[in-house]
Amino acid sequence: MKKIAIISTLILSAAIVFTSCRDKRETGRAYMPDMAYSRAYETYAQRDSSIFTTDPKDAGHKIFYNNLSPAGTIKRGDLFPYTVPNDSNGLINLSNQVKNPLEPMTGKELEEAGRLFNINCAICHGEKGEANGPLAPKIGGVKSIIAASPGFSDGRLFYVMTYGQNNMGSYASQLTKEQRWRIVQYIRTLEPKTAATETTAKADSAAAKK
Repeated sequence: MKKIAIISTLILSAAIVFTSCRDKRETGRAYMPDMAYSRAYETYAQRDSSIFTTDPKDAGHKIFYNNLSPAGTIKRGDLFPYTVPNDSNGLINLSNQVKNPLEPMTGKELEEAGRLFNINCAICHGEKGEANGPLAPKIGGVKSIIAASPGFSDGRLFYVMTYGQNNMGSYASQLTKEQRWRIVQYIRTLEPKTAATETTAKADSAAAKK
């Protein structure tokens, strides 16, 4: 028994020395690597086409994975989903009922909104929103934001950026919902003060009637 105990002690001591002499910069050995390292599939990772499919029609024969987030989910810190439909009723009626959920901008927030406007909007609408951007003559039909925005609610301006209108495409993939609402606020700063005041008064009046 003593020999077995001595041999066991020597083996244990050797194992301790062996493991303690490893490079300190390396991680330790994982006892259950399948538990330590996630095997979940990344969104854009390649998958075995013989097992997975992105075609809903083939979902019964393979594992269906469409790379989209589950319905009704939002990413951390994002605003609530925009549910106004992309149709005439959404444009004319429902969009006007949506209020800007953000607080008024100040300082760096205003500068950032201006930067986003210049990158995404000014290329066609111009720095001041007067339809004189460098691409305006090539595209044609570019409207002056400043001429139109006083008659539009914040919700309608957001709707146009979200779905697009006429020659203007959707910017929902380029700008987050928060960024689009910030640009709406920035557009208000470009309007003449009288027009901006009238727009605010109309919105307050409509809200009071409800």
